[in-house]
Amino acid sequence: MIDLPESTKLEKPATASRPFRRAVLHGLGVVLPPLLTVVFFLWAWNLISAYVLVPVEDTARTAIVASIWDVRTRKPAADEINAYRMLNSGEWIPTFIYEEVKANPGPSLPQSALGYYERYVNVTWLRRSSVIPLFLAVFVLVLYLLGKFFGAGIGRLIWRWFEGLVNRLPLIRNVYSSVKQVTDFIFSEREIGFHRVVAIEYPRQGIWAIAFVTGEGMLDVRAAANEPMLSVLVPTSPIPGTGFTVIVRKCEVLDLNMTVDQAIQYLVSCGVVIPFVQQIREEDGHRLGSEGAVGPRQRPPQPPTRSGALD
Repeated sequence: MIDLPESTKLEKPATASRPFRRAVLHGLGVVLPPLLTVVFFLWAWNLISAYVLVPVEDTARTAIVASIWDVRTRKPAADEINAYRMLNSGEWIPTFIYEEVKANPGPSLPQSALGYYERYVNVTWLRRSSVIPLFLAVFVLVLYLLGKFFGAGIGRLIWRWFEGLVNRLPLIRNVYSSVKQVTDFIFSEREIGFHRVVAIEYPRQGIWAIAFVTGEGMLDVRAAANEPMLSVLVPTSPIPGTGFTVIVRKCEVLDLNMTVDQAIQYLVSCGVVIPFVQQIREEDGHRLGSEGAVGPRQRPPQPPTRSGALD
């Protein structure tokens, strides 16, 4: 058995002697993923509700109130007086509206005819239990129609003209381009075929980066290197929609046992979320220390450069 030097021995984690801290961290690891998922969907719903649902409700309420508006500023005739009720503001509104609002006053009873009508419309036509399912159905339908319209024909030309207009605005174009890169990567169908997940030493030897294989490289580069090459995309964290396309030697590419989705999760989390098959366990750490004591990893022999071949 090889005795490892003191500098290569794995020290006992500090959390091993702190059971309370370790339990709290494990609890956070269990609670945070579902909690952050719920928070994200609540944030998305509040955003849609504030900027889409509420304006639509206000517009529909105004249109319905205008269509059924029947307010008298003077006392009705004797044959109609039973059909109206007078408010404290001196306005006369239909009795059925007054009775309905009085039965469902909400936080407080309205003080004007407009308030009575708006409350009546909310109770009768704009109940949230009916509005939200209808709104979601219409919202999805509108997204589908917009996707069909702007995906082909004149709609695509209009969209290109709109993007060209936005790209001429100095400050807005920077924000728009960044947001568009993220949304295109998440929601659009990927036109780039990621064959497999690999690791390469980039931007220099000793620094490893995750990359996606996208092709076999270029013919001229392969002829210059005199060996097989690969085109890879090196994405950036935490937005993997951007990155660098580089051509590397096939012999310098290390295949990783992980899927594209797992690699994207790793990149988005900045290395926090590691696939289970790639997690370093205690026995792996001891084995790595033993191998490190024997000697450094030998790099494969590199082919001679073109200048060396000429010499």
